[in-house]
Amino acid sequence: MELTAAAQWLNTAFAGFDGGILRLLHGAAQAAGSFLTPLMKLVTLLGEKGLLMFLLAFVLLCFARTRHSGLCIFGAVCCGALITNILLKDAVARPRPFETAELFRDWWVAVGSPAEDGFSFPSGHVTALTAGLTSLWLTRGKKYILPSALAVLLMCLSRNYLMAHYPSDVLFAALTGTVSALIAWAISGLIYRFLEAHREIPLAEWFLEEDLRLPNAQALRRAGYRGKHEN
Repeated sequence: MELTAAAQWLNTAFAGFDGGILRLLHGAAQAAGSFLTPLMKLVTLLGEKGLLMFLLAFVLLCFARTRHSGLCIFGAVCCGALITNILLKDAVARPRPFETAELFRDWWVAVGSPAEDGFSFPSGHVTALTAGLTSLWLTRGKKYILPSALAVLLMCLSRNYLMAHYPSDVLFAALTGTVSALIAWAISGLIYRFLEAHREIPLAEWFLEEDLRLPNAQALRRAGYRGKHEN
């Protein structure tokens, strides 16, 4: 299989790093028997297409006090998908581990991992999760840093354990997700500052103040409720 220059560089520059971690995870799979495989498949399933992060964004968008977080998460996951799936995957065109090395293919078969299509670099699962959870702690506070980091680490391990990605794929995916979150955080902050300064724009005050879960929101306003800023 003929590789692009970028894929060849990654395979060469990160050969020791990738091979060492994959070998360690294969050893863990052998030691644990079939115990770890269902867990890793479940973790991967939860990260499929970034759907979990989109669902979290939708829920947070329903409430005025968390709407900024929802907007930031949605923007970050979309930005990460653009960078990962539109720009990097086809440009780098790095095959998955089980497609390029017989040893990795044997390890892939040993854990019973399903075949996955598409290129390997970077991991879309890790990009989406990192983008969403980084956005969460950027907008909601430092208390989310540790659980977010642990969740991303678990996703990275699951993708490597199943031999779907090289460790360097998930490393760059985490960096891509972080950058995507920072971009979305900056843009969503600008949007909120603009809306705060231009409340006369139709729907601006609603976006800033009202919860979608309140069917009687207009009645509350007529009764004098002005939202969290003027409670």
